[in-house]
Amino acid sequence: MGDQSHGSPQGAGAVAKAQAGSVDTIQDPGLPPHRPRLTDTEPRAAKRAERQVGILFAISMIGTILFLVGYFAVGHPESIAETRLQNMLLGLGTAFAMLGIGVGIVHWARTLMPDHEIAESRHEVRTEEDRRDAEEIIDTVLEESGIKRRPLIRNTLIGAIALAPLPALFILRDLDLTKASAGEIVERLRHTAWDEGVRLTRDPVGTPIKASDVQIGSAFHVIPEGLNELEDPLNEKAKAVVLLMRLNPEDLNISPEREDWHYDGIVAYSKICTHVGCPVALYEQHTHHLLCPCHQSTFDLTEECKVIFGPAAHPLPQLPITVDDEGYLVARSDFHEPVGPGYWERG
Repeated sequence: MGDQSHGSPQGAGAVAKAQAGSVDTIQDPGLPPHRPRLTDTEPRAAKRAERQVGILFAISMIGTILFLVGYFAVGHPESIAETRLQNMLLGLGTAFAMLGIGVGIVHWARTLMPDHEIAESRHEVRTEEDRRDAEEIIDTVLEESGIKRRPLIRNTLIGAIALAPLPALFILRDLDLTKASAGEIVERLRHTAWDEGVRLTRDPVGTPIKASDVQIGSAFHVIPEGLNELEDPLNEKAKAVVLLMRLNPEDLNISPEREDWHYDGIVAYSKICTHVGCPVALYEQHTHHLLCPCHQSTFDLTEECKVIFGPAAHPLPQLPITVDDEGYLVARSDFHEPVGPGYWERG
């Protein structure tokens, strides 16, 4: 028979004591020994790292200048190509401005600032001593960072930090939402290129649409006739784009005041979502739903584009339409309410 003493309570207690003793004998290893970096021992490597940090800060400044060039030099783009150029300059400028500072500071800390690990005991809070300690800490940080003896890093950092807020300032200036500016924006959104007798044309070619061209279940992306000849066609298009669809007139639940806003089941609604202004471009023929792809706001076409799902706060504005003597679809008037996002003060 084998020895089974290890399974007895006495044996288990002995093992537990042995394990407890082994745990007690483990000593605190403390901090690992400091391993100097190449920049700590080689002055040429430290100088090279200093130049690299300065170059990164200079890239940040170049990025800010690139943003300002896109903002002011391109100005108000009049074509898709100019719009893409401006967006590229604004995006790359902002990215380089932020990344240059961020990566530069990280590289500075990893290569040039002291990396010794230290442990300090916490002292009781005393106001006067804390003030002196804070002054000493600031002096120590300035000394250890080397910002006093590295003018290249200091000057490029000051330049990058001074220029970096400019893109945010100009963007926030354009987003000034005081009551006066909000009222001006609503007034601009209230009036579009639509007016009485303006024909509905296909986007983007601008060919007019006859009522006979619109079949049940079809959907047309529509712009007002003559839009491309306006002074600022892109901004006007952003307000005036329309979705045109045809349903069985029996499926439409029409308010009494809108009985003459459609023509034989053909209805036209603003394509601009009332949530944040994304284009509502998805039409589900079987459910008669319009879907915004950005945040899934869903509008019921049979209920005058009432919101049935999603964050949109208002139905899509309807464009009153009829036909002219030649059978072409025309607008009866402009929209009866401002188009666009619902967070503007609509009055």
